[in-house]
Amino acid sequence: MDWDKLRIFHAVASAGSLTHAGDVLNLSQSAVSRQIRALEESLNTTLFHRHARGLILTEQGELLYDATSAMVKRLEAAEARIRDSEDEVYGELRVTTTTAFGVLWLAPRLGKLYEKYPDLKIDLMLEERVLDLPMREADVAIRMKEPSQADLIRRRLMNIRMRLYATRSYLDRHGTPSSLEDLAQHRLISQNLKAPQVAAGAALVQTLLAHEIRPCLTVNSYYGVLQSVLSDLGIGVLPHYLTADFPGLVRVLPEIESGDVPVFLAYPEELRQSKRVSVFRDFVTSEIVAYRNRLQDEVLA
Repeated sequence: MDWDKLRIFHAVASAGSLTHAGDVLNLSQSAVSRQIRALEESLNTTLFHRHARGLILTEQGELLYDATSAMVKRLEAAEARIRDSEDEVYGELRVTTTTAFGVLWLAPRLGKLYEKYPDLKIDLMLEERVLDLPMREADVAIRMKEPSQADLIRRRLMNIRMRLYATRSYLDRHGTPSSLEDLAQHRLISQNLKAPQVAAGAALVQTLLAHEIRPCLTVNSYYGVLQSVLSDLGIGVLPHYLTADFPGLVRVLPEIESGDVPVFLAYPEELRQSKRVSVFRDFVTSEIVAYRNRLQDEVLA
């Protein structure tokens, strides 16, 4: 198939209009129409249903559009990889991490990265499923365990622990527990044990629930746990990295915490020379250092 015709077809399918596609391609409507007709004739099929409001893809058109969309994405990735060899930081970087870490820690800090590299496009994929980096489901991953996939460059960023937190207003009204027995008089807020979460967090919750805690509130994400705690609903099990950004949280029963949960940044070996990856890696590392220093200052204050 003629790539020029496929390029024009893709523009028409994306715009849903010959006129709008022509504007994008800097071609006349008649020139665009001729190319679409020629492509349909070469394939011996109809790619669009034509009506007064515009164009709608036929089933065959949908199949071709899926193919051209994949081609365009591959070309954009190739362009970004090629430009990675230049001085500028340009193109898309697909970053995957857990929902809680992405929403509560990473996303609020990305403005600093965009200030330095405004042409960088970040596709932030927040989910508990571990994406396959060697198969390029993502470029960079930040996960709460060491990646087991081969051919990955990995860096340990920090350790986190799950701890108990409440707000000062909640504790003023309901009292501050001084023992696990006292905790039984409070509502425990945690992730549902069936929800995807770090094993250390689940183990801590199971230990706490063995002490006949009053009716609990369970949520399927740490973001929901945090919002519930901030709403004075009880005492929550939360990762300690939140304390720097949410100073209103007060630690409860400081002797109770989970084991270490390692946080790793990883990316495929083939992206070792990628400037997009290196600036993101260095940015996250510097933010981790700043975060640690801030926590240390709060301890010493």
